[in-house]
Amino acid sequence: MEACHRKPGTPGVGKTTLGKELASRSGLKYVNVGDLAREGQLYDGYDEEYDCPILDEDRVVDELENQMSEGGVIVDYHGCDFFPERWFHIVFVLKTDNSVLYNRLETRGYNQKKLKDNIQCEIFQVLYEEALGSYKEEIVHQLPSNKPEDLEDNINQILKWIEQWVKDHSS
Repeated sequence: MEACHRKPGTPGVGKTTLGKELASRSGLKYVNVGDLAREGQLYDGYDEEYDCPILDEDRVVDELENQMSEGGVIVDYHGCDFFPERWFHIVFVLKTDNSVLYNRLETRGYNQKKLKDNIQCEIFQVLYEEALGSYKEEIVHQLPSNKPEDLEDNINQILKWIEQWVKDHSS
């Protein structure tokens, strides 16, 4: 049995960069829920205000169920309250300073409402609170994601955790 990890966080905090690099170095499988939804058209309408499709959470869970039961998966998405708790052994929430985040999102071409709401989401730690409310507190960890060195530190920290988890669970 292998560990499964979840990385929620506001858009622009570096989840995808971290997830892909982690998968490449650990040999675990990487799943980006946004890409999965796009490829499988796992949507339930369109949100005009935010100019984005609305995720069909039940269909996403159904789509991922088999892979997740096999284990060894890194899941990348900005929310986490609809995933079954049993899927994850650890959850990492990335946190970015607002000025850094603002610049990243502006570069992505976010409209003013989307910019403002995502910055507020980060200020109020909405996604960290969501993770704490969805999983046991001891498996939820917040990691800084402001500068390139943070990425390397986070990867090393998570790889150490994976190594320890495998050691603890291979008897």
